[in-house]
Amino acid sequence: MKITAEEVAHVARLARLKLSPEQTEKLTGQMNDILSAMDKLREVDTSQVEATSHALELTGAFRPDEAKASLDRDQSLKNAPATDGENFVVPRVI
Repeated sequence: MKITAEEVAHVARLARLKLSPEQTEKLTGQMNDILSAMDKLREVDTSQVEATSHALELTGAFRPDEAKASLDRDQSLKNAPATDGENFVVPRVI
């Protein structure tokens, strides 16, 4: 698949880029080099390659979840600025 200088100029106009004729020719050559490389990649047999979502195997940085006993109510309310004995008391909004 080849891209023409007219197609490069058209895309440049859509992107509101002002390219000189030399820049258009240079970009056309570079785009054709990229497309040629993509054509070579299409020739490679990847039928036995497992699909991946990332090039590197990533693992989570978080510790595993472990069920633990929660604080009892008295401990959790101990440092609150205001409580009603069972809940935190906060200023009314609206």
